[in-house]
Amino acid sequence: MSTSSRTTAVVVAAAVGISALAACGTTPGGGADAKTVTLVSHDSFNVSKSVLAAFEKESGYKVKILKGGDAGKAVNQAILSKGNPQGDVFFGIDNTLLSRALKEGVFSPYEAKGLANVPAGLQLDKGRHRVTPLDYGDICVNYDRGYFARHKTAPPKTFDDLLKPRYKGLLVTENAATSSPGLAFQLGTVATYGQDGWQDYWKKLKANGVEVVDGWEQAYYERFSGSAAGKGKGDKPLVVSYASSPPVEVLGKKPAPKEAPTGVATGTCFRQIEFGGLLKGAKNEKGGKALLDFLVSKEFQEDVPLKMFVNPARKDAKVPELFTKYGATIDKPTTLPPETITKNREQWIKQWSSLVLK
Repeated sequence: MSTSSRTTAVVVAAAVGISALAACGTTPGGGADAKTVTLVSHDSFNVSKSVLAAFEKESGYKVKILKGGDAGKAVNQAILSKGNPQGDVFFGIDNTLLSRALKEGVFSPYEAKGLANVPAGLQLDKGRHRVTPLDYGDICVNYDRGYFARHKTAPPKTFDDLLKPRYKGLLVTENAATSSPGLAFQLGTVATYGQDGWQDYWKKLKANGVEVVDGWEQAYYERFSGSAAGKGKGDKPLVVSYASSPPVEVLGKKPAPKEAPTGVATGTCFRQIEFGGLLKGAKNEKGGKALLDFLVSKEFQEDVPLKMFVNPARKDAKVPELFTKYGATIDKPTTLPPETITKNREQWIKQWSSLVLK
């Protein structure tokens, strides 16, 4: 998003033009002959060629990007390979999964340059700096405007609306056990209905025909009827995605439409913050620190909105008009304290899986 989904946030899974060269004579501390720095991320990471090339030219490093599927899968892989990581920096762990990786000791502390320009409210590991906030977005239900216009039916606005008979069988969401947006959507229901009410909500949502798929890309590109990239082949006019997904559907269209062909159910949103971190055991630690500085830089941060369709973490980063005009602004997203997520996440996922997947 992520809107992250990501997808979410994030959000557009596109091929990234990079030069990937094998590291030559790399030492654990990142010696002078370590010319490659490796970024491990989820599939939705994206950056402009020119922005990445400028970093490579200035730093002297070549960036190799390894994508590891949906955010949930990528984080799981990072935990499994802790101490002997696939790369030097991880991008794309969010507040729904953060505590698990911190508990497992996946990251080494590093205070990135430019962090002073990131609001304190996004710095969930402030003081220890094991991770650095890089973007944020809101996970929300998106709807296909054309479908609801053709059926002369108003789209849903809230979690409660999704239980109404008129929306039976119309929603696709991601698996909370494998997908970051899916987990964020589940947490949104916990925040809305409380620890005593969210399970009853999901029983009703299941009875109303919700479909569950593994990850955001499958949900948005294959099942959602409003995705231009999916050429409208999906038959679900409701999908769990990002508040910033609608600009994706407008990008490059001429003349620009008055509104995006997709909309956002603003009463279904959960705030997601994405982080990056220096992987413990990184072979090129020096290059990893330089890469983290780049990810916090104004150049990269201003590239984020139209590449991953999430909000930049830096408060001084400019956001393109396309992003602000067609994306939805969520003034009061649902949230949960990180410590509450930490304490309950694994149990909630097990309960959700038992309720919805069986």
